[in-house]
Amino acid sequence: MGNAVTFYDLAWDTDFFGITSAKAILHKPLTMNEWKLLKNRFSEYQFVSIENRNSEPVNTQLIGSDTSAYLVDVNIQFVKTLEVPDRVSSNIVVHQALDHNDQILELADFQFSKFTEDSELANRNGDQVYLQWLINSFGKSEKFFAISKNENGLVNGFLLHSYFENSCVVELIAVSKVSSKSGIGTELFKAVEEFSCQRGIKEIKVGTQVRNMAAINFYHKVGCKQIGCHQVYHLWNNGM
Repeated sequence: MGNAVTFYDLAWDTDFFGITSAKAILHKPLTMNEWKLLKNRFSEYQFVSIENRNSEPVNTQLIGSDTSAYLVDVNIQFVKTLEVPDRVSSNIVVHQALDHNDQILELADFQFSKFTEDSELANRNGDQVYLQWLINSFGKSEKFFAISKNENGLVNGFLLHSYFENSCVVELIAVSKVSSKSGIGTELFKAVEEFSCQRGIKEIKVGTQVRNMAAINFYHKVGCKQIGCHQVYHLWNNGM
């Protein structure tokens, strides 16, 4: 399939959900021969996540007419070219390989998730995915938490991020409901900008769901530009 498709096993998903899982990323419109080769790979798994980069119409038609896969998400991709922020809140501290922190876990209430909007995954504890994501990130040298605390020293916001090549990748961000609309999210983002600049990083990347208007508006507010709109389909094979 050359450069048209990236296909790989989802080892974490296979273990967490108890089903053989894989992911296919479609980078450009597929030829019929490429599509036939890819379809043969689908049959080897119980569950396949298909990401149609830039929502290519040719691939949309192939998926819709030739499989039982259904659209579960449209992922909006953003990027921001980094400049050192003018001011960063002194309340924000960035931690590498942070120890387990229950206060962070208490903030892990993410409303939008393809893991709960797909009923099959929801029935397999899909609502626990982001919580487990955080737990797995504690103590890892490649994971960084920007943390905000209130006047009582309690965590009221965090931004989990990592670095890949010359980019900072925002993984998860959350602010306590009590502190929402207080600017903490912006301060967290600015702190990560400054920290990334100090590491010589040139850009921040982040993605969110098309239905998550609050997140989309937030990333526009902090200066991010939309660079992609990727459809995500879920394909379930018989015999689950």
